[in-house]
Amino acid sequence: MTTSAIELLDVKKRYKNTEALQGVSFSVEQGEFFGLLGPNGAGKSTLINIMGGLVNATSGVVKVMGHDVVRDYRMSRSKIGVVPQELVYDPFFSVWEMLVIQSGYFGLGRENHGWINELLETLKLSDKRDENLHNLSGGMKRRVLIAQALVHRPSVVVLDEPTAGVDVELRRALWEFANRLHSEGHTILLTTHYLEEAESMCDRIAILNKGSCIALDGKDRLIEKSSWRVAVVTDKLAGSEDLFSAALSSAVVSKSRNSTQLRISRDEAAAKNMLQKLSSLGVSDDKIQLREPTLEEIFLTMTADKVIV
Repeated sequence: MTTSAIELLDVKKRYKNTEALQGVSFSVEQGEFFGLLGPNGAGKSTLINIMGGLVNATSGVVKVMGHDVVRDYRMSRSKIGVVPQELVYDPFFSVWEMLVIQSGYFGLGRENHGWINELLETLKLSDKRDENLHNLSGGMKRRVLIAQALVHRPSVVVLDEPTAGVDVELRRALWEFANRLHSEGHTILLTTHYLEEAESMCDRIAILNKGSCIALDGKDRLIEKSSWRVAVVTDKLAGSEDLFSAALSSAVVSKSRNSTQLRISRDEAAAKNMLQKLSSLGVSDDKIQLREPTLEEIFLTMTADKVIV
C-alpha cells in the first residue's frame, strides 16, 4: 500500500477559548494536486503550520510521507516545503546567501549548490543572486520564497496563496512552475482565494469552514453532489425587487441588470414549487435556463449560513 503524502487524523487545535481545528481528517495521495479551500479564519493556515512543524496540534496525528510531524519531525520537515503567503525574508542577506543558509538547515552543503543554481535559473533569479533581498520587488521576493521552499528537494510542496497580490504575468509564471513541479512527481497542496485556479488545477478539493472539513471530493463530484442547480432568469422582472421577496431571497446566487440567478433544488417537488413561484411573478418558462453551479458558487453556499430553497 502506497504511503499518503499527507495524512491527517482527527486533528484538533485549541487556542484558549477558540477551537481553530475541530477534528480534521483527510489524506493527500502522492502525486496529487490538492486544493485546500476555506474563508478567512477557517483554519487553513493553522493546518499548514502544523504540517510544517511550526505549530503543534492539541491532539490528533499528522504525517508527511509517513513521518509523524511530532515524533519524527526531522524527517517530516525534510519532506515538505512551504511557500508562505506573507513575504517573510531577512534583509541582511543576498538571494544566494539566503538559499545557502536555508540549505544548511537541512544538512546540505556545497553538494547542493548545483541545485540552487538550477532553481535560480528556473525561477529567473540568476541575475539577482547577489542582490540584497531588501532591494527586490514583491514579485521577485515571492520567487525567492519558492526557491527557499524547494532548496532541499521536498516531495510535498505547499503553496499558501501564492498568487495573492501579484501581477498577471507573475501569476501565469507561478502556475506554469507549479504545473511543472506536479508533472515532475511532486505532490502539491494549494490554498487560494481564486477559486477558478483550484477548479482548473486541482484533482481533489477539501473545504474548511469554522475549523471543520465540510467537503472533500473531486471538483466534478462536488458539483454533481450538490443538492441544487442554478436557474438563470432573463426577464423584464428579473431585475425588479419583486423577485427578491421573502419567498425567494434566500435562493439568490447573483443579480445583474438583465438577469437573476437562483438556486433551484434538484428535488423534483421542490423545483416545481420554485418554478410556480417564478410563474406567479410573471416569469415565463422560456425565460428560465438551468445550468450546473460553479465551484465558486458551491463554495460560497457551503461556507455561508444560508438555507438553500
